[in-house]
Amino acid sequence: MKVLVLNCGSSSVKYKLFDMDKHVTMAQGGVEKLGLPGSFLKFTLPDGRKVILEREMPEHTVAIEFILNILKDETYGCIRTFGEIDAVGHRVVHGGETFSGSVEITPAVIDKMVECIDLAPLHNPPNLKGARAMQSLLPGTPQVGVFDTAFHQTMPGYAYMYGIPYAMYKAYGIRRYGFHGTSHRYVSARACEILNKPYEKQRIITAHIGNGGSIAAIQNGKSVDTTMGMTPVEGLLMGTRCGDIDAGALLYLMEKEGLDTKGASDLINKQSGVWGLSGVSSDMRELESAVAGGDKKAILALEVYNYRIKKYIGAYAAALGGLDILVFTGGVGENQWTTREAVCSGMEFMGIRLDKGKNNGMRGEEMIISAPDSLVTVMVVPTDEEYMIASDTMDILGSKQKGSDR
Repeated sequence: MKVLVLNCGSSSVKYKLFDMDKHVTMAQGGVEKLGLPGSFLKFTLPDGRKVILEREMPEHTVAIEFILNILKDETYGCIRTFGEIDAVGHRVVHGGETFSGSVEITPAVIDKMVECIDLAPLHNPPNLKGARAMQSLLPGTPQVGVFDTAFHQTMPGYAYMYGIPYAMYKAYGIRRYGFHGTSHRYVSARACEILNKPYEKQRIITAHIGNGGSIAAIQNGKSVDTTMGMTPVEGLLMGTRCGDIDAGALLYLMEKEGLDTKGASDLINKQSGVWGLSGVSSDMRELESAVAGGDKKAILALEVYNYRIKKYIGAYAAALGGLDILVFTGGVGENQWTTREAVCSGMEFMGIRLDKGKNNGMRGEEMIISAPDSLVTVMVVPTDEEYMIASDTMDILGSKQKGSDR
């Protein structure tokens, strides 16, 4: 089965085409600056060469049609006809309480996805545009929605409820949902596969850390807590998001700075995080360079970033009643060994002992980085959300086919 995976953002469309039978990635790339002047498609050829094609793409259907034509192009393509694409899998950010797993996209599912727009007004609309574009461009090709929030729907009520009037939760769905669920699910399962341990019998903490970041506590294969909340703002310090903040402090700032709700949203989502604290950058590589140069605000920002991760790992170990596996993933988790070392430092009391020789300088590989005598296995597992989406798509449509054959 050939599965095209789409991740549609407000100004971008990322894609990967998988041959699931052969376990290979046939094509990958993405459109950037969608709807803006200078929009372009960037993709990688099988030999590793990168190609950039500029074209005005005012909206998602035009961008996705361009991607499809490149997949079939005589020079750059890897398929001869669109009929070779058996299915399309979509990343959908918010499924609310409606979706606890991936589903085939039907008109009824579309209606439910529309109902979730209020919970993710910046993310769900472009996700929906991708599904509708494919309905128009490849009518009849089955599509599957894979929700970032679905994996965390197993959280117990005491973990996802806020301390607000219960009537407001019932009226507006205000609760903690969590995100990055597809990544947390993939790396936790993959870690157990590497270790040859039963997924359903492990206590796992997964740290998906990068420009955006979240940590999940996974017990016996199910998410029981995670750091992001109703929106992706809560939890860790991130590139431009503030993470945990006293709601009273935010109200105080709104009054002092004369901010309306949009201004407050911009403050906590786009002007804060390591960028806001350091005044240097939201890019951790640039932040590390500033730290090496002795920049005091950059040093503070990195200390806050690392401390938040360590604090949540300790909290989640308590919630799990102990810890068997700690997994680092995401752009920083996979590549920034200094953060992994800082986070694990001083955690020997709970059984974490890092092998600094293995950890130092290690970037982007599957590897066990804990010492042989560590009671907790510490690992780096590069995430592959697109493969997980493709796998879910194949499984769901395969199950449907088996059911129709009976």
